[in-house]
Amino acid sequence: MQPNPEMRASDRDRDQVAEALREHCAQGRITLDELQERLESTYAARTLGQLQEITADLPEEDLYALPVPAARRASSVPERRAGGALTHRDAIAAWGTWAGVSLLCFTIWLAVGVTTGAFYPWWLWVAGPWGLVLLATWLRGQGRRPPG
Repeated sequence: MQPNPEMRASDRDRDQVAEALREHCAQGRITLDELQERLESTYAARTLGQLQEITADLPEEDLYALPVPAARRASSVPERRAGGALTHRDAIAAWGTWAGVSLLCFTIWLAVGVTTGAFYPWWLWVAGPWGLVLLATWLRGQGRRPPG
């Protein structure tokens, strides 16, 4: 049921409209000048009807939060396999990051060891647990097939 447009607006009502206007400005639906004008009107509004007039030309819900039609696939939605297993592309990225960081730590360890003579293999504490977690995640996903 729609509220009576002649009902007095509360401070909370005005704050909700102001926040919605700021979000519409951030989304690029209104300019900063329009935002300023509408905020002034919002805080001067006395009724719910006046507040509704301020946002009448703006959508009530975020259009980006609506479901993507089945005819097109959203590029921003990551592909995931059942049980949280990594997709092939995610696995390559994870292993590549692990290898890069491990190589960097090994190089630092080697340089410090050559210059100071201290050869405690601390880099294994970085590479080892991280690599074990990646390996376990990869092995867990091997017996599963992607959905579809």
